[in-house]
Amino acid sequence: MESNKPKKQIRMPDKKANLKTVVTPEKAVSGAGMDRVSSGNSKLKRHGWLVALALVAIGGATFLSYQPEGQSMTVNGDRLQIAEVESGSFEDFVPVRGRVTPAKTLYLDAVEGGRVERILVEDGAQLTAGDMIVELSNATLQLSVLGNEARVAEQLNNMRSIELSLQQNRLAHKRNLVDINYQINMLSRQLKREESLKENGSISQSQYDDTLDTLNWYKNRRDITLESQASDAQMQESQLVFLKETSARLEGNLAISRQNMENMNVKAPVAGTLSGFNIEVGQSIGRGERLGQIDTPNDYKLSVLIDEYYLSRVDLGQTASFELAGQSYQLKINKIYPQVKNSQFEVDLVFTSEQPTAMRRGQTVQIKLVLGDATDALLIPNGSFYQDTGGSWIFVVSRDGHDAVKRPVKLGRRNSRFIEVLDGLEVGERVLISPYNSFVDMERLSLN
Repeated sequence: MESNKPKKQIRMPDKKANLKTVVTPEKAVSGAGMDRVSSGNSKLKRHGWLVALALVAIGGATFLSYQPEGQSMTVNGDRLQIAEVESGSFEDFVPVRGRVTPAKTLYLDAVEGGRVERILVEDGAQLTAGDMIVELSNATLQLSVLGNEARVAEQLNNMRSIELSLQQNRLAHKRNLVDINYQINMLSRQLKREESLKENGSISQSQYDDTLDTLNWYKNRRDITLESQASDAQMQESQLVFLKETSARLEGNLAISRQNMENMNVKAPVAGTLSGFNIEVGQSIGRGERLGQIDTPNDYKLSVLIDEYYLSRVDLGQTASFELAGQSYQLKINKIYPQVKNSQFEVDLVFTSEQPTAMRRGQTVQIKLVLGDATDALLIPNGSFYQDTGGSWIFVVSRDGHDAVKRPVKLGRRNSRFIEVLDGLEVGERVLISPYNSFVDMERLSLN
């Protein structure tokens, strides 16, 4: 018969959990004992969950600490253009397109308006200097010129009359002086004779005094005449200068009037090709109206439009070159137009040596405009990324090729092939040069 006295319990230490485990004989297990064992397992489970949560939190924090700031994006690396930073010689030039235009163009304008009476050449004709192009008529101008000629002729006649009068006045003064000098000489000799006769008593003192007074009167008259002659000569000299200047102006006006009549016959001022000439017989042409233009033959220049980005770097005398039919031709800038239109400005390039014989007006050619001397520099290929970043940053590919990180850089000059690197990159590094428009706001790219 079994006793109800509980059996002795044996406790053994658990090194890992630092807990005491109760071991009882199999028969001694009761409902109360089973409850105590279940309570111990529940505590272990709770402690395990707490440790697991702590480990997850620490791991998450560690993972986040190694993640880059900003946004990231996964892209297909096969669709990207990747280039390597290299050291080389940077040629400072910009490729532009030039349009062939005549080096010199003279415009034919109607000096005076009129009616077209006769057309002697057609548009596109090759002219030599002096060739008649068109004849105009203007009855009003003809009457005006005739009236102007009459007025000018009248004024010139008046001037000639005044000039003749001045000459006659000057001659009258000379004639008076001749008469006065003659009387002085005669009276001087008479007075000398009367002086000896007066001593002999042959003549009276009163007669001698009369002769002396007459001599003195002529001498005084001569002095006054000389003074008047000098004054009149000075005035006449200034009047003659004025009259001559006025006469020259009137004759010049008359010459202009006659030239206006002559201009009714329009002639070629220089040799060249007539263009833009489109008038008909009987047509009325207004004063100053454009009739056409003459382009100098076989003498061309290149008109080039350049982006305003290069405005501060383009100057007179800079050289350029282009190739046509396998031959290279040299040019230089001889004119820069100050106006900027549609973010572009215009320059004229002239040939420094021979011109192509096969060149035609309106033709376009690809030109290499040199902005500076070649220098050694760090280079990256010129790519579309520059328009998206403005050259202030770039994506740099990691060494393993799995990532590309945004990095600020300083870029300098650029041409059609390369961009000069001033700071932020080193030789051998790889960068993305394809367009950034789809990930311009990203900080990191994952390449797959």
